[in-house]
Amino acid sequence: MKTEEFYINKCIEIARLAKGKTSPNPMVGSVIVCNGEIIGEGYHENYGKAHAEVNSITSVTDKSLLQKSTLYVNLEPCAHFGKTPPCSNLIIEYKIPKVVIGCVDTFSEVSGKGIAKMEKAGIEVIVGVLEKESRELNKRFFTFHEQKRPYIILKWAISKDGYIAPQNQIESFWMTSSESKKLVHKWREEEDAILVGRVTAEKDNPSLTVREVEGNNPIRIVIDKDLKLSTDLNLFNSEAETLIFNSVKTEKIYTNNFIKIDFNNLIKNILKELYKQNIQSVIIEGGNKTLQSFIDTNMWDEARIFTTNKELTDGVKAPNIKGEIITETEIGGDKLKIIRND
Repeated sequence: MKTEEFYINKCIEIARLAKGKTSPNPMVGSVIVCNGEIIGEGYHENYGKAHAEVNSITSVTDKSLLQKSTLYVNLEPCAHFGKTPPCSNLIIEYKIPKVVIGCVDTFSEVSGKGIAKMEKAGIEVIVGVLEKESRELNKRFFTFHEQKRPYIILKWAISKDGYIAPQNQIESFWMTSSESKKLVHKWREEEDAILVGRVTAEKDNPSLTVREVEGNNPIRIVIDKDLKLSTDLNLFNSEAETLIFNSVKTEKIYTNNFIKIDFNNLIKNILKELYKQNIQSVIIEGGNKTLQSFIDTNMWDEARIFTTNKELTDGVKAPNIKGEIITETEIGGDKLKIIRND
């Protein structure tokens, strides 16, 4: 007989199919079980579209079976009207007698209200099955709502002798393999935004798009205090929206959004503004100075570090970081280490 953990894990698996497509909503999957058999399943496929519970209920051919079924979902069903009606209302309407939930939705509009509404209607509700795994799936969503800032991913590549760039770099420089580059573009597609500093923008002239994969480009962010960057750079083309944090002006020009901020407590002020912009996750791909500034203020959640086979013998030293190693793998000859801020 399959356990509650089995079905919640199934919810997590199908929810993950929408990675990078639901923000600012969480990733949610739902399965409906009757007499030990899955009779319906669905997930939240895109922001603004039907929620997982709606899709799983819709997929059930014989709706009369719902009155003797259990609905499993990795996140608490909503109780408020947003882009779609409350899922808890639909569950009550179809008289589903039991609901098993991975974790509570700590977003203030939901936070226990969906559970309370269903219990008041006489539904048996079980909460906390694979809670850790359910929260991990939506770590961006929970970080955003609980810490009032985006989930922050640091990313860089280092040579085998510990440098991230030549000492006197004057043009674009890429150390990793084509496989690693494609993976980085996949990561970009999964996050809301990507940030670099002025020097990286100037020397590398990056596009910060997802050219190597299919998907949506992230919002591009650059720190340019005195607006020294040329608007001819790739960052300022119309392929994606760009936020320019500066100390001079606030102005929107086509896809470029200039935002004036206080450069005292810079990282804190940037994150505060990104929260206001409803950006739930950001990859930091800047140079050593930008990356280290996030590390020094302890404003990061994970770091993804490639070590290549190249040797530079001299150059810009890699950032200094400590954390819990989550995974170590090999990508196209490069070694990839992922560290979590502990």
